[in-house]
Amino acid sequence: MPKDTRLVYSTDPALNVKCDKCKELRSECTCVAQDNPRTYKFVANIRMEKSGRNGKTVSVIAELPKNELFLKNLTTLLKKKCGSGGTYLMDGKEGVIEIQGDKRDLIRQLLAKEGIKTKG
Repeated sequence: MPKDTRLVYSTDPALNVKCDKCKELRSECTCVAQDNPRTYKFVANIRMEKSGRNGKTVSVIAELPKNELFLKNLTTLLKKKCGSGGTYLMDGKEGVIEIQGDKRDLIRQLLAKEGIKTKG
């Protein structure tokens, strides 16, 4: 289909599929395609940080692939299983997940179940 046209109506279900991120039709989607993070070779680095957080501890999982969907899903899983809050960041060239509290042992077990290698 040429780029200067727009699909108005179609009975073909394959053409009516919308992008999850931008909610546009797949043929008109402008999102950058992200690779599957499971194909990357990476080792997650787990550490505990206190500095700059008024004495509160945070478990940090660094050196993850910079894929927003992967980070969002993994953060949601870790927050539910750890029973605490957290967030993900996509700063620099890597993805980072922060989970509140010192949950390094539990995080290490959960990542092992997901097939992600860890160190630290």
